[in-house]
Amino acid sequence: MTTIWFKKSGWLYFPISFIGVIMYLLAIVFCITVFIAVDRNSHSVSDTFYGIFPYCVSAFTILFWIAGNTSKEK
Repeated sequence: MTTIWFKKSGWLYFPISFIGVIMYLLAIVFCITVFIAVDRNSHSVSDTFYGIFPYCVSAFTILFWIAGNTSKEK
């Protein structure tokens, strides 16, 4: 049984199923939550960027890894 949740187009993966859309939304909501929590205690833009960078990059790395394993080529 093959599970296809995403479609690859160039370097990006687009959700083609409900589960794919939910995964993208969860990653975005997670990054927004991290941004709000980090920005509350930051004193500059660079503080905020350095605070959110590891979380957002990790979240989207995991998302793209899952998308790569559950995708259909063009």
